[in-house]
Amino acid sequence: MDLLDLMAQRTLLLDGAMGTELMRRGFRPGECPEEWSVTRRDDVVAIHREYFAAGSDIVNTNTFGGNRLKLDSFGVGDRVVEINTAAAQLALGLRDREYAGRFVAGNIGPSGHLLEPMGDTDPETVAAAFREQAETLIAAGVDLINIETMFDLTEARLAVEAARAAAGERPVLASMAFAAASKGYRTMMGVDPSAAVATLREAGATLVGCNCEISAEAMNALVPILADLNGGFTYTQPNAGQPRLVGGVTVYEETAEHFAAVVSGFVAHGAGIVGGCCGTTPAFITALAAALGRARSI
Repeated sequence: MDLLDLMAQRTLLLDGAMGTELMRRGFRPGECPEEWSVTRRDDVVAIHREYFAAGSDIVNTNTFGGNRLKLDSFGVGDRVVEINTAAAQLALGLRDREYAGRFVAGNIGPSGHLLEPMGDTDPETVAAAFREQAETLIAAGVDLINIETMFDLTEARLAVEAARAAAGERPVLASMAFAAASKGYRTMMGVDPSAAVATLREAGATLVGCNCEISAEAMNALVPILADLNGGFTYTQPNAGQPRLVGGVTVYEETAEHFAAVVSGFVAHGAGIVGGCCGTTPAFITALAAALGRARSI
């Protein structure tokens, strides 16, 4: 998969939120979302199908928290290989049966632990967890790795290094969660775009982007900064607006049409891959596909 060549030909469309769709199907707090790839396979396949049908060129496996350290918090840390393999097979099987020519990204999120010296977790323990997950996803056959929602640059680097070692020639995407700050965009750990791109590209990332934390409008000025730092292209996955609690439920009030209008404008500023993060649904991807001039798939 020559990602840069594909982006030169057309803007690639990622999927939207997985968690939002799991909740729509009955996911409850305290459950392990990644375990649904074993216990609720039909639901996970249905989510992938809706995103493919909406126009996604790339869907992410249901493995965001699929590293051993994160799975340990649900008591299933010894099932890393089973859970990640099952998730990859669900997405790949659907793609091969119904959506030939599309791609499946092995999704990797944070470890859920703070690294020393700010926390109590040894960096090598985190690196080993990322290596195990990345190797499992690549062995299962994913087309690329997508590392998302990173705040700590050291942790992000460990994830990229693990993914690059496992991925061979496959692309490795790495995305950090930035928010506007008094001195420009920063993650909650103080990482700025310049440091993120320099460090993660050196570690082996094909492309460094941004996801989560902020809305599309708030991300608008960040896109050209990241594209320039990357040498021309970046990738973006904003939230569906800013969340608020209504009756104990997290609600995102941005419309799919507004989201699509803003995100489609990112393309002119160097976004080679666009998609959605928290609160976005297949309807958001359908609207974004339309804004990009794509026809809905069946």
